[in-house]
Amino acid sequence: MQASVGDHLLVHGRTVGQQDRLAEIVEVLGTDGLPPYRVRFEDGHEALMSPGPDSVVKRRPAQQ
Repeated sequence: MQASVGDHLLVHGRTVGQQDRLAEIVEVLGTDGLPPYRVRFEDGHEALMSPGPDSVVKRRPAQQ
């Protein structure tokens, strides 16, 4: 998994009824875009994450 600042991390719910969570990647701490990532969730909460198989990086649209 590789990401850049500004990409989004979609974390799928792990149990029935648990909602997916979307976070913006605000800092990449690994080399070459690899985890861990500092992320900011929609409610403003920040966390340090090393995403697992239940997560997907959604690239930010290319700026022209």
